[in-house]
Amino acid sequence: MSHAPPLPRLRDWPPVLPVLAVLVLLGLPLPPTGESGAGPADAVSALVVLYCAARLARDRRRPLSRRAALVLGLPVLGLAVAAMGAPSPGAGITGLGRYLQIFVLVPAAVLLLIRGRGDFRLLAWSIVGLAVWQGAIGVHQYVTGTGASYQGEDVRAVGTFGPTDVMGMATVVSFGLVCALGLALGRGPVRQRAAAACCASALLLPLALSFSRGAWIATAATCAVQLVLAGLRRALKVGTVAVAAGVVLVGGFGVGSAMLQERIYSITRVTDAPDQSVTDRYTMWAAALGMWREQPLTGVGLKGFPDHRDSHASLALSSGSDTEGAGTAFRKQPLLSPHNMYLLVLAEQGLVGALALVGSWLALLVCGLRGLWRARVTGTVADCSLIGGGLLLWQLIDFAYADIGGPSTVLTAVVFGAVAWWALVGADEAGPRTRRAAGAVERTLGDAEEAASR
Repeated sequence: MSHAPPLPRLRDWPPVLPVLAVLVLLGLPLPPTGESGAGPADAVSALVVLYCAARLARDRRRPLSRRAALVLGLPVLGLAVAAMGAPSPGAGITGLGRYLQIFVLVPAAVLLLIRGRGDFRLLAWSIVGLAVWQGAIGVHQYVTGTGASYQGEDVRAVGTFGPTDVMGMATVVSFGLVCALGLALGRGPVRQRAAAACCASALLLPLALSFSRGAWIATAATCAVQLVLAGLRRALKVGTVAVAAGVVLVGGFGVGSAMLQERIYSITRVTDAPDQSVTDRYTMWAAALGMWREQPLTGVGLKGFPDHRDSHASLALSSGSDTEGAGTAFRKQPLLSPHNMYLLVLAEQGLVGALALVGSWLALLVCGLRGLWRARVTGTVADCSLIGGGLLLWQLIDFAYADIGGPSTVLTAVVFGAVAWWALVGADEAGPRTRRAAGAVERTLGDAEEAASR
C-alpha cells in the first residue's frame, strides 16, 4: 500500500510566498473606471509588511543590519520634511505613505522575506511569469484591435492596466525580460536557462507593441550591460540574434511596422521635431526645475507639483493627454507629474529629499556593483548578480522618463526589495566564497610559477 508524501508544514513554506501574491494580483484585470490610483495589489503589499513584522516579532531577531537600515531608511528624512511642506495635511500624509510604501517599507519586507538565492530565483521567475501573462494579453490586444488608442487605432498593448497606465505593461514586461535574460546567462540547469532564453525572446514582441520609448531605451541599455558582464563572446552572439529578430519583428507586421518604425525614429527627433507628448514632457521638466529654484532646499512639498504646475509651465503645455480604448471611454487625463522621477523629487522635496532618496539608490548600486565585481574577478558571475544589478539599472534609467503612479507602481517596490537583498545581503554572502576561490586561483598560479622555475 503506497502512501502519499506528506505535505510540507506551513512553517517550511518559503516566506517570500506572500510577495508572490502581490504579483498575482497585478495580473488580474482592473475595472475600467479610468482611474489610475492604487489597486488591490497595494493593499496586499501592506499585508506583506505586517506579515514580515509578525515574523520578526515571533522569531525575536533584529530586523535589519545597520547598513541596510541606513540605506533603506535614508529617504525618510527628506520625506518627513517634504510632508510638512505639502499643500494640505491630507496631501502630506497621502504622499508620505505612498513614498514610504514604495521605497522603504515594502522593499525592507521583501529583503527580510528572501532567505537565500533560491527564494530570489523564485521571485525572479514569478516576475517573468507575470510579464509573459501581461505580454500575452498585450499581443492579443494588438492583434484584435482592443488595446489602448494610438494614432487613431486601438492597437497599443497595455495588458490589464488600461490606457490610464500605459507604462504599466511595458514596465512589467521589461522587468520580466531583464530577469529572464539574467536567468538565461547564469549557471543554472540547461533546461532552466533554455526556458529563460525562450521567455526573454518572447517578451520582445509585447515590449515592442507597448510603443513605450522610455522602456525600450532602458531595456536595451540594461540588456547590453548584462550581456557584456556575462562575456563579450556571448554578447556578440546574442546581439546578432537580437538584431536579426528585430528586423523580422519590425518587417513582418504590415500596418504595425509603420507605427513601430515611426515610433523608433521619433527617438532621434526629440530635439529637432518633437511630438506633442515630448513637448509636454519638456515643458513639465522646465516647470519642475522652476519649482526647485524657488524652494531649492525643501521643494514645494509632497503632492505639490500639480498646484504649482500652471504658474511655472509655458503655454506650450497641452491641457492633458487623450486616453481611450482597452475597455475605457475617451477622457482627458490631466498631466499631474513631470514624468521624470528625479525632477519630481527635486521639485517636491528639494535638495534635502533628492540627496536622501537618490543617495539611497546610489548606495544600493555601489553595493551591488561591488558584489558583481567580486563575482566577475573569479569568473563566477551568477544569475542573481545579473538580475539584481539589471533591475536596478533599468529602474534608474527609466526614472529619467517616468515616475511613480498607477497600479503597477507596487511592482517597483517589490523590485527595489529584490535589489536591496542582492546589494545588502546576497552580494556579501558571495564575498567569502569569492575570496576563497580567488585565493585558490592565486595559490594555483603560484605553484605553477614555482614549478616552472625549477
